[in-house]
Amino acid sequence: MTFRPLRAVTVLAAAAALSVTASTVSTAHAASAASTHASQGTDRRTPRIVSAWADAWNGTDPRALGALFTADGTYTDEALAVTFGGRKEISGWKARADSLIADVHVTVRATRVEGDRVTVRAVYSGHLKGAPRPFAVPMTTVLDLDAHHCRIESDQDHYSLATVLSQSGLPADWTPPAG
Repeated sequence: MTFRPLRAVTVLAAAAALSVTASTVSTAHAASAASTHASQGTDRRTPRIVSAWADAWNGTDPRALGALFTADGTYTDEALAVTFGGRKEISGWKARADSLIADVHVTVRATRVEGDRVTVRAVYSGHLKGAPRPFAVPMTTVLDLDAHHCRIESDQDHYSLATVLSQSGLPADWTPPAG
């Protein structure tokens, strides 16, 4: 009956190794997100609107993100419990993110299309200005598209703010400076 204890040790060792690997990969990702995104952009199965959305987040022109939305589109950051409506407000949100996060980056990992809805699994990374360390956290985004699949009607981003703050080396009650 040494099989179960041996198997338990093997499973625990594998889990520990995976944990260390995931941590190393996460740290490495924060340092090399740009090159990783370039290789992800070649996935033919990624809908054009998703590639444009990731490119807008990774770019420096906030209006590029707003331009992807319908005139009355909404953007919700579930972690922060904020919603923005219309292209101007959405562009303003991207500008605010750029002012608070150096090297803000979205790396698309997988997409799933169901009718007018696209679910995006991604890694959201950057370095909160003033934080000791960068972050790279998993994110799921739900995009509801217009009838032609050319514009985003609704964007809902889901990620863990607690994990962002923890990885960044900031306290759980940290709030960004007013601005």
